[in-house]
Amino acid sequence: MLPGFTAPKILWLKRHEPENFARLEQVLLPHDYLNFCLTGKYRMEYGDASGTALLNIRTRSWVLDVLEFIDPSLADKLTVPGSSRQPAGTLKPELAKRWNLPDGVVISAGGGDNMMGAIGTSNTAPGCVTASLGTSGTIYAYSATPVVDPAGEVAGFCDSTDGWLPLVCTMNVTVATEAVRNLFGWSLAQLDEAVGTVPPGADGLLFLPYLQGERTPNLPKGTGVCHGLTTRNMTPGHLARAAMEGVTLGLAYGLERLRLLGISPTEIRLTGGGSKSAVWRQICADVFGCRVVTLAEAEGAALGSAIQALAAVQTEKSINDWAGEIVKVTPDESTGPRENLSFDYAAALQKQTALTRTLAERGYL
Repeated sequence: MLPGFTAPKILWLKRHEPENFARLEQVLLPHDYLNFCLTGKYRMEYGDASGTALLNIRTRSWVLDVLEFIDPSLADKLTVPGSSRQPAGTLKPELAKRWNLPDGVVISAGGGDNMMGAIGTSNTAPGCVTASLGTSGTIYAYSATPVVDPAGEVAGFCDSTDGWLPLVCTMNVTVATEAVRNLFGWSLAQLDEAVGTVPPGADGLLFLPYLQGERTPNLPKGTGVCHGLTTRNMTPGHLARAAMEGVTLGLAYGLERLRLLGISPTEIRLTGGGSKSAVWRQICADVFGCRVVTLAEAEGAALGSAIQALAAVQTEKSINDWAGEIVKVTPDESTGPRENLSFDYAAALQKQTALTRTLAERGYL
């Protein structure tokens, strides 16, 4: 169990700040607390509740053994989780009056950023996969059944449509490309131009991008590595290309885990700042071996929140129907893997994985 989940945080509070743990009345995630302030009701929906490490994602119920292990009183401090499609309640009358709103304003369930991002990229049916190229990275897919990774690398979340959202998170995406850009004082356009001057594979330069540790694979104290340096590839452009390819291979590692668990992507939907780069989009298509598209609305999580709110009051359509109607792709930014590409990215992924495991096992990473 990773320390970022809610369960370890509660146990930490009990062990290190017992006086504050003694004051604990109710465990709420941030958006649940906002909904409590708006409605006066305690509620937790399945999607974000599955990120607490306290929920059995198969049964959508709290795991009593875990609650008991943390503290016998914890079960009484958690509300019963409920459907993500059901509203959290209605706005308190006093708040409606203060804000000059009518009575009966519906407050939707809300959810986690990735759960909302899935809705906002119309990743609400099998076959679609979302990849986020932000400071950190995520790659996730819709599933109609629970997805549980025995290796623990894929987080088996519930989504916010009452399906499931198997997800892999990496800590280093634009962190690495921005570090290279700042090293050479480039603009974003100059970074793209430099990457475009170097062939796929960066002439043998492979970059392990763990500049601030890593979550997948689990390397909390990990560091970056440049492997395969020669006099030919020790140039700014090669380093830029290797960084961009390295972080994309990191996401591809997660995509391969999803494929092994039964997820079959027909399309990758790119979001985040990195998706604005044409050269990076092509690298993603080549590395993922799948067509990639971008979306007309860059803020997928915000759009997903709005769609969820719409579905909470316009119930004649499902969230999936509303998302399919509202979310639009950008056709001229769609690209597929190049058939005549001479470089083997699958082999590069195997090499990156093997290097990572070997160095980590020896304590050198």
